[in-house]
Amino acid sequence: MGSGKTTIGKQLASRLGYRFVDQDHVIEEEYGMKVSEIFTNLGENTFREAENRFLKNLSEDNLVISTGGGAPCFFDNIDIMNRSGRTVYLKASPSVLAHRLKYSTGTRPILAGKSGEELLQFIAEKLTEREPFYNRAQYYVEAANLKVEDILPLLRNE
Repeated sequence: MGSGKTTIGKQLASRLGYRFVDQDHVIEEEYGMKVSEIFTNLGENTFREAENRFLKNLSEDNLVISTGGGAPCFFDNIDIMNRSGRTVYLKASPSVLAHRLKYSTGTRPILAGKSGEELLQFIAEKLTEREPFYNRAQYYVEAANLKVEDILPLLRNE
């Protein structure tokens, strides 16, 4: 969250001539509700199963996919992702992420009511939990001042 997955993903897709897909939006369309509503009404496990199903059922090539931040951390999702294409971890420090997210706490239920030090601590804890999975990505790049040109060489067909 806040690393630039959607922004960079759309730019990459455009530059590569690929289609951009936001995994969360696909799941929202499938269930007819926002991710936050899926969590509230159906539970996190239902959402995580939907993420896994999405990854297992990918059949289209030439996609740039933005997954939710938790997607690589459940089931065998990171392995599926690594087998299906090139994976990139947009690495950012907790302070960079907190700075980017401080004005979106009202639109992101997981961040609701958090600000300042509490927001920073929450982000640091989530990164500590998730980084072992993120570090299994094939590539990782510093997201603080990232430009699409920094990633393109990694993703071009070899």
